[in-house]
Amino acid sequence: MSQFILLEAAPSSMFGNIIVVSGAFLILVILIKKFAWGMITSMFEERAKKINDDIDSAEAARKQAEAFAEKRETELAGSREEASKIIMTATDAAHANKAKVVAEASEEARRVKQRANEEIEQSKKEAISGIKGSVADISVKIAEKLIGQSLDATSQTELIDSYLEKMGD
Repeated sequence: MSQFILLEAAPSSMFGNIIVVSGAFLILVILIKKFAWGMITSMFEERAKKINDDIDSAEAARKQAEAFAEKRETELAGSREEASKIIMTATDAAHANKAKVVAEASEEARRVKQRANEEIEQSKKEAISGIKGSVADISVKIAEKLIGQSLDATSQTELIDSYLEKMGD
């Protein structure tokens, strides 16, 4: 209301307008200072506090992330070491199993070879025994034909066996 009164009372000079505008500005500043300045400054302070809190929480989050990253690196290194140990253990077990399998195979081959040699020896003995019997019979028959008499087959067979054994030694 006072502004309108001043505007009407003062002549329309530039100086009067400056005074009126300056007075209005001062009144506005005083009113802002009295009624709004506290709210504005508290809003700025709250905003500054919120920004500081955000910066602090971001810093804390960054530190926590770094701690997690370091923990992960430590766990990863531990996992790598454990994996290396597992691979080493598996390799050692594989080598041990390989040696065991080779030893068992060698032993089995030795047993098979020994069994085959025994079977060959047994077959050889059976064949020689069969040949001895046949040779003795044939010899007795040849001798009977040459002499024209019957010979004692048992004594002749023993005689031939003794000769063959002497030849085998």
